[in-house]
Amino acid sequence: MIKILIVDDHAIVRQGLIQILTEESDMTVVGEAQNAQDFFSLVRNRPWDIAILDVSLPGRSGLDILKELKHEYPMRPVLMLSAHSEDQYAIRTLKAGAAGYLSKDSAPTELIQAVRKVLQDGKYISPTLAEKIAFDITAESNRPLHETLSDREFQVLCQLASGKTVGELAEEMSLSVKTISTYRTRILQKMKMNNNSDLTQYAMQHGLV
Repeated sequence: MIKILIVDDHAIVRQGLIQILTEESDMTVVGEAQNAQDFFSLVRNRPWDIAILDVSLPGRSGLDILKELKHEYPMRPVLMLSAHSEDQYAIRTLKAGAAGYLSKDSAPTELIQAVRKVLQDGKYISPTLAEKIAFDITAESNRPLHETLSDREFQVLCQLASGKTVGELAEEMSLSVKTISTYRTRILQKMKMNNNSDLTQYAMQHGLV
């Protein structure tokens, strides 16, 4: 049996995933979690073959969890699942060690296909993402400004552009207001912008929000 862990902060999403996966005769969900703490408790105490991890979680982001998980279990595949478009997080999660990236609006059959593929030969990406990667390789010198940001800076950019205040973001990410303000300053400097309105306009133009 393929033993699967699921991490998503929405109970209805977890139940939907469990229903889809357990319809396969050789798949079983051995645990589900809604945050990093619960997830790592499962990871360290239950046998598992693959983890399905949401990118956006309360507290620590899925990207942070992915990096720690790959440090502890470098050979275990992790399939990232997200409501965000592939443009936003897919390449970053793959660079951080994810075995694949799947949008939440994908068909159930694609989820099953992705799970099987990463267990067989290590990677799953959609045709759309494959095309984007190929294009980016040939146009490296013309990378958009947001790709110059660190993962944390990129996360802050997307949240600020979606309308969250520095205070709200600090609470959500369990960081100080000063730390978030420092990230914001770095982002504005790197992207040669003046304020949050500039960031929001840029994010909308590039499909980040």
